[in-house]
Amino acid sequence: MARNVSEQPGEVDLRPLSARSVVLSLLLGAHPPEMPVKDLVRAVEPFGVGGSTLRAALSRMVSAGDLRRSGSVYGLSDRLLARQRRQDDSVHPRTRTWDGEWETVVITATGRGPAERAELRARLTALRLAELREGVWLRPANLLRPLPDDLDAVARRFSARPDGSGPELAAALWPLDDWAAGSRALLAHVARADRPADRLTGFAAVVRRLLTDPVLPPELLPPDWPGAALRSAYAAYQGELAGTVPQGHPRA
Repeated sequence: MARNVSEQPGEVDLRPLSARSVVLSLLLGAHPPEMPVKDLVRAVEPFGVGGSTLRAALSRMVSAGDLRRSGSVYGLSDRLLARQRRQDDSVHPRTRTWDGEWETVVITATGRGPAERAELRARLTALRLAELREGVWLRPANLLRPLPDDLDAVARRFSARPDGSGPELAAALWPLDDWAAGSRALLAHVARADRPADRLTGFAAVVRRLLTDPVLPPELLPPDWPGAALRSAYAAYQGELAGTVPQGHPRA
């Protein structure tokens, strides 16, 4: 049985901080996700982005469909609004007490091309489902979120209690030990970072990692699971940014 996320134990996933990534970081955290250009100029300055660089980046982002512009105000496009919703859900997942049931999705559509299959796999993974075997996806039914209705066109959905549906099955479906090790390394990294740009880069990595947290019931997790610690560290960083960026948080 293949695990559903590729991780390297203890790896810290950092990405270069460009003007585009800084703008997206700030707007993905704003509610509503828009900001006048004068506020953006002030907000990006601590991260080493100058005014001329910012304006060039904003122009490219509007042309690429990342942003929409209304007068002097820039906001996220519809595509990135969907990304913001996924990011918000990863930072504040809504759960319920688990009763032992598992959501199960069995793919029934045939004749799909490689691109369609890849897109469906990405959608199911984003829903925090994991592939038990070819075409069979599942997860504990502890999330307060419906599965999209359009899945009915390609799959059958039902609830089940699979054999061995305890910690052993969870560990086979997700690389839990590796995820925990990488998360602890990331927590140590952001604790050491002191420059604004380094902290933004580190907490952007925190958000990306939270997107891959399976959000399992506590009884299925290894001891000392670091998911709550990541969310607490991130909440503290949000407070740190609040003085200069309303509700800002890093991009996924």
